[in-house]
Amino acid sequence: MQRGRGDTVGKLRPLPKGLHLKKEGRPKGLGVEVDAMPGGFVCSGSIKGESTSAAVRDVARGKAKIGSIFSKAQKDFYRQHAPNGLRMRDLSVLGPITLLKLKFSPKTLGRAMVAELWMYPDGSRILELSTKSSPADAFRVAAETKAHLAEQGIDLTAEQQTKTKSALKFFAAQVSSAMDAEQESTSA
Repeated sequence: MQRGRGDTVGKLRPLPKGLHLKKEGRPKGLGVEVDAMPGGFVCSGSIKGESTSAAVRDVARGKAKIGSIFSKAQKDFYRQHAPNGLRMRDLSVLGPITLLKLKFSPKTLGRAMVAELWMYPDGSRILELSTKSSPADAFRVAAETKAHLAEQGIDLTAEQQTKTKSALKFFAAQVSSAMDAEQESTSA
């Protein structure tokens, strides 16, 4: 948020089968979630941290090292799960993406929801609607939420895609194009 706090997240998706999901064996600070969509689900884990918006902006502008905004726990998590040889300092900043977020509680559903609209620089958009539940209530909550969305006229048969995967694909294409252009200009 502008002129406010910033946050950082180290996320691993999907979680490897050997990672302990029970709280007593879980790395400190690791939150576990299941992202479900029609047709499938994926389990992910993340370690959240705090920063300032100014520190995040400095990294995005290249004025500070990317590792400067992550906590020790996040850096440890990265070292444990990053591909061999990929150091944090080798990472690139991707973005920005304009994001609008709204927390709301539909009376007819009786639970809190979050709507996130991700607006990409090319004009494309992704809308994510989400809610939370305990693992024991996951199937009931999923069925109730699906029924509620259908009652509101939301088409659940449309192509589903995760916002993170879409963002990575979008910016990877931009980085690849920029690298190709740079190679052409140096070889000319």
